[in-house]
Amino acid sequence: MATISNANAKAAASLPLKDVDPEIFRALQNERNRQQTGLELIPSENYVSSAVMSVMGSVLTNKYSEGYPNKRYYGGNEYVDVVEETARERAKALFGAAHANVQPYSGSPANQAVYMALLQPGERAMGLALPDGGHLTHGWKVSFSGKYYESQQYPVDPQTGWLDYDVVVRMAREFKPKLIWAGHSAYPRQLDFARFAEIAREVGAYLAADIAHFSGLVATGLHPDPVPYADAITMTTHKLLRGPRGALILSKAEHAQAIDKAVFPGLQGGPHDHTTAAIAVALKEASEPAYADYCRQVLVNAKAMAEVLMERGFKVVTDGTDNHLILVDLSQSPGDVPGKAAQETLDRANITVNANMVPGDKRTAFNPSGIRLGTPAATTRGLGEAEVRVLAGWMADVVENIDDEKVIAQVKHQVIELCERFPLWY
Repeated sequence: MATISNANAKAAASLPLKDVDPEIFRALQNERNRQQTGLELIPSENYVSSAVMSVMGSVLTNKYSEGYPNKRYYGGNEYVDVVEETARERAKALFGAAHANVQPYSGSPANQAVYMALLQPGERAMGLALPDGGHLTHGWKVSFSGKYYESQQYPVDPQTGWLDYDVVVRMAREFKPKLIWAGHSAYPRQLDFARFAEIAREVGAYLAADIAHFSGLVATGLHPDPVPYADAITMTTHKLLRGPRGALILSKAEHAQAIDKAVFPGLQGGPHDHTTAAIAVALKEASEPAYADYCRQVLVNAKAMAEVLMERGFKVVTDGTDNHLILVDLSQSPGDVPGKAAQETLDRANITVNANMVPGDKRTAFNPSGIRLGTPAATTRGLGEAEVRVLAGWMADVVENIDDEKVIAQVKHQVIELCERFPLWY
């Protein structure tokens, strides 16, 4: 029988990626170049630090750690336990929460764990409607949350784009949910968690807050805090927190055991230890004064971007923003350009946004009327208010001249020059 030389196997394992898999190496190089030469304005995206990125490629990717610290089903976890305990304590300290679980693989599994911990299949839940800025997992019909639970969606006002809490309470009284979600993926205003808690208490419901998009603003006191009011709080760690693609759940002490059992063994096996470590690093970074300065600049930049677009005649939903994102209704803006066409054309000018539905949208989710913009990644890169105002003008130029190749090429050249002034660190 043929045998493989151990020396040859070890040598193969140490080869660089470009030799092992040139195709993937080229794709990574091309993506790195795309990020270096383009401006990222999708509000759910950001850039991680070199420290966070290094942990993602660390030896922790080799370990399997089913269970929780000091109660594992595998041996050799004494250092993993230190990592996970550190991440949990940092999460609790940063947000002032009684309990933290840092094992969820991402935001949707984290939300699924909340359902599993607090509800039985078929029980009722309410959340913001997806076309009005909600998330799939807040009860939308194509999601598990709309298939395995009886769900109702509350809207925003189709004329103003604002949440009407009187409508929410009226719907809650009629529907009598056991769980109410407060959170969004495309709502440019702050949420009143105290009001949501009043509504939940009145109808006997749990309150869950999904702060994936604005977690950093909560951590730095720049957004109302859900911790005193919500039974469970979920967030991804790869948006404003500038961490890896993961998630965490905060909860009141009385729900800690149910949350932990829902995550493991209810929904997951072994946690991704390299991600847990990267979350710990990101949480440490978020506890530093510089991070609060960053979040304040995110807000300044978002307001400036919205102001310029409105000055150029674009319809910004709710006529502004309190947070990191801007939702633009192009059907009420110059040219009535479909959102997908705007996204694709801005992409050619090296500006990345995403097409998005707007309140009262007459188009479909595949080709909606709006675009969603955000300032977290551009701010991480170093852009300030002056640069963001110029950038907003460039976006307006492209959308107003959607078929003018000369304008698109000129903006692309200007974007590349701006990126060279604010290079990424990798």
